[in-house]
Amino acid sequence: MQDHYEKLGVSPGAAPDVIKLAYRKKAAQYHPDKNAAVEAAVRFREIQDAYEVLSDAERRQAYDDYRRRSLIEDPMAVAQELAAKYIQGIVS
Repeated sequence: MQDHYEKLGVSPGAAPDVIKLAYRKKAAQYHPDKNAAVEAAVRFREIQDAYEVLSDAERRQAYDDYRRRSLIEDPMAVAQELAAKYIQGIVS
C-alpha cells in the first residue's frame, strides 16, 4: 500500500492547508515540464493521486480507516513494509 502522507511529506494529522502547500511544492518539484528526470512523471502522478485522496474529506477518512485496519489485521505485512523502507533509507 502506498502511503499518501509519505508521498506528500506530511503527517497523518496534517491540516488541509498544510497538505495543499506540500502538494504544490512537490508538484512544482516533479512537474514533467520542469523536471527532465525519467521518474519525474511517475512521481508527479503519485503526488497527484495522493493529493486527490487527502484533499477530499470523505476519501481521506476512508483512506485513514483502511490504514488503521491494515495495521490491526495484518501487522506482520505492515512491519515488513516499514522495515524494508527503513533499510532502503539507510542503503540509499
